[in-house]
This record gives sequence, structure tokens and C-alpha cells, in this order.
Amino acid sequence: MSTYDPLYQTNCKDQPLPSSYWASQFSLDAAIRQPKKADVYDVIIIGGGFTGLLTAFYLATMHNQKVCVLEANQVGFGASARNAGFALPTTGRLTPLNMVKMWGQDIASQVYQEYQNGVSRLEGLIQEHNIDCDKQSHGYLKIAHSKPAMETLHQGYEFAKKAFCDEKLSVITPNELKEHYLNMPNTHGAVRNLHGFGLNPLKLLSTYKALVLQAGVDIFEHSLAEHMPKIGNTHVVKVNDVLLRANKLLITANAYGSKRFHPAINHKYIPILSSILVTRPLTCNELSETGLKTHQVMMDTRTLKYYYRLLPDNRLLFGGRGAVYGKDQNKQSYQTHLKGAMKSGFPALNSIETDYYWHGYIAATLDDHPHIYFQDGVGYAIGYCGAGVAFSTQAAYRLSQMTMSLDTPSLPIYQSAAPKVPFARLSRLGQLGFYHYAQLKDRLF
Repeated sequence: MSTYDPLYQTNCKDQPLPSSYWASQFSLDAAIRQPKKADVYDVIIIGGGFTGLLTAFYLATMHNQKVCVLEANQVGFGASARNAGFALPTTGRLTPLNMVKMWGQDIASQVYQEYQNGVSRLEGLIQEHNIDCDKQSHGYLKIAHSKPAMETLHQGYEFAKKAFCDEKLSVITPNELKEHYLNMPNTHGAVRNLHGFGLNPLKLLSTYKALVLQAGVDIFEHSLAEHMPKIGNTHVVKVNDVLLRANKLLITANAYGSKRFHPAINHKYIPILSSILVTRPLTCNELSETGLKTHQVMMDTRTLKYYYRLLPDNRLLFGGRGAVYGKDQNKQSYQTHLKGAMKSGFPALNSIETDYYWHGYIAATLDDHPHIYFQDGVGYAIGYCGAGVAFSTQAAYRLSQMTMSLDTPSLPIYQSAAPKVPFARLSRLGQLGFYHYAQLKDRLF
């Protein structure tokens, strides 16, 4: 498995696709096209994940733009096909209360609604294009791992209901959690958000690719953007010794961009590894013993969160933070730690083996929220913090509007450039220290 680290390596070219559970359920189209001659486009997009493909789709279908998408490996290599398939009405790491403290009631309410719109837009795409992506039942449960955590969770619920008039939230008591959802030790209730669901992200991504190709967009795979000078008002991108030109350049590689990618994006995000395992299908007895009665997506309240859901074939998906340094991501100790966390939460599965294990990067920004930004012919979208399955739809829609000089909401997630991360390489030391602190905090509180 790859040990690519965006902070230390110049690019991720020629990296293998992850051996994920998703890849076992669906085979990607093996046909790969590369640019053979110099060409001119209205827009060049770098990054063939959810955001890049959907931005190309909106530009081609709604604005009649000539667009190409450049992917350094194969569509499906990056975070869009590695994630857990959680479509969540949130992103970034700011709570509703933090958002109001930072931006005020009005702006926070609008940002909150943009996050909800991401889920609605995703659902609209699935319905309109009849996308078969193993969409599961609605519901996102945030499960309290301690009594203080449940008190904080309940306060957040009351605040969101009052501040944002969110009628999709409900409180789940410990007894209700055990009776209707799962029987996990040391759980103290939950808050359920009806505006969330699970799906197969690789199937979704593959359909996006098909839609984009049908719209007349050129998708070039194994096509690393190696050099991107701007000559006058024209962006020149060197790809496999071929020069492509466009008036506008969009960067949507998110956490899979390199350390020296483009001045607009360099040192503006922290790549964080997340790891996922998937068990064999659970037996009827195991389902009964774990009390798993739902296919809704779930996440706990720990600072270093664990997230899990029952898949359509009754396998358990379980994920959490991985190694700090990319060079360590394949070490057995991290898989062992994640298995231990799963077995602690589901003691009935103490002897179960896992069939799949993989990892990938999410991108966090210094100010804990996403930035979709466009200026002087260059745009980017970064910082979804693992919630890109849904919000990428809204980010792509807004980025396409910005590219066409159309008005977008005057919100900090759209109007401000992402701040630079000082001493980016040293952020790994800070991350390591934070993990040790968080582990202690999660044990005590």
C-alpha cells in the first residue's frame, strides 16, 4: 500500500489504487486517456475526485465551458474513493456554537445551511441520474462516550435547534439507543440527525465520471500536472510533455496535492491520515449480540473520533485516525490499534477477523473550516475534514459559479483565502502532541 505523504513528497504519481472494500464491490473502468497534443480549454481542473468531476460537470452543462480534468493517477485513487461513505450535513471542525462565536448568528446560520444543502444536492444528483451507490437509510447518530459528553451533546442540540431552527435533530436516550440502534458498552445516549446517510463512494465517483464524460469533458488520467506557469492571462499546464492552456485554473486535489503544487494552495492545509477496516459479514448471532439494528451512520464524541456503520451485506465498517507520519501508515500497530478500538466497542466481535483495511488523507485548514476560493483566474476547494462526500457537491456548484464570475453568498467559506499553515512540516510534531493529549482527554472525559 502507498506511503505517500503530501508534506514530504513532491507528488503522488504512479501510486496504486487502494485495496478497499469499495473496490471489491465495483470495478472501475480501466480505459485511461492521456493528452496527446497541445490544446486550449476554458478551464483546466487538477484533481479527479468528487469536487473536480462535479465542478467540470456544472461548468460544462450549466455554463457551456470547454473543460478538462487532470488526474495524476486513476480516478478513484484519492480521498473520494477511500472514505467511509458518510454523507454528513457538516464539514470542518467547528461546532454550531463555535460558528456563532466566530461569525455571528446570521453568517453562521447561512454557513450551516450550506452544509445542509450539500446533502440535499447529493440526494438530488442521486435521484435525477438514478445513481446506484448502495444508498442506505437516513440517519446520522452522534453517540456520547461519557456522561459529560452527553451533556455537551445535549447542549449543542438545544443550541442548534434554537439558533438554526434545525428540525432534523432529535435526542436518543441510552435505552432508546440500545433498543433501536446498537448495544455498545459505555454509551450514554446520542443526538440523531435525519439529514445524513451512508453510500458506496466508489460507485458514486464512477457515475460522476460517466456523467462528466457524457457532458463532453476531457478526463485525462495518469496525467500529472508538472508545471503551471501563467503567461499573461493564460495558464499553461505541462502534462506528460504536452502543453495545455486555459484562462482559468482550478485545483481540487484537496489533501492529495503535493507540498510544492501551486502558490495559491501551498501550505494551506494539514493532511491527516484516517484508517478504515471492514469485517467479514456478521452472523445472525453476532448481530444479536452487538445489538446492531440499524444501517445508519454513527460516530462517537471522542476528540479522536471513531466512526462506524453496518454495510448492506452486514459487514461492520469501523474507522478512526491513523498514523501521524505517512511513512508509518502501513505499520501493523495502527491496524492493531483500530481493531482493538472496534473490539472494545463491540466485545461480541472479539475474535472476528477483518477482510479489508486501508487508509487515506483528509485535509484540515488552520481555521477549521473549508475554503472554496477563486481569484485572478485561479480557484481551489480544500478543508472538508472528512465530510466531502456531501459537501463536495455544494463546493463544486459554488466553485463553478465563482469561475464564471457569478455571485455567491458572502460567507467566509467562499470569500476568504485559506490561511497558510506556519512551519508546515513541523505540524506533524504538533499533531503527534495533540494525539497524545486527546487520548488522555478521551480516557478521562
